[in-house]
Amino acid sequence: MEDPVNDNAPKDGFVFIIIGKAYLEDDEDGVDVHIMLRAPDDDSAVREALNALTEEGFHEADLDQIGTIMGEPDEEPHASAYQGALEGDVSIIRFA
Repeated sequence: MEDPVNDNAPKDGFVFIIIGKAYLEDDEDGVDVHIMLRAPDDDSAVREALNALTEEGFHEADLDQIGTIMGEPDEEPHASAYQGALEGDVSIIRFA
């Protein structure tokens, strides 16, 4: 049985941006984060984002928004994060 094909989905997946707050151990205030990555769907994007946050030492996250990026951002740090996502990286932008 063949997998169904969605003609609207890019072959390599979408570039997602996920906005939320992540918490390190004993950090009750947390840090605002934007996570950019390429994934085939939003469920996969959330899973990969949470895995990346765990690898960076965060033990909890509140993910508030998810969306797709339709074009390359003009300003840093999002422009570099977008390029990283195109190359297969999960980019975590932290806001102090």
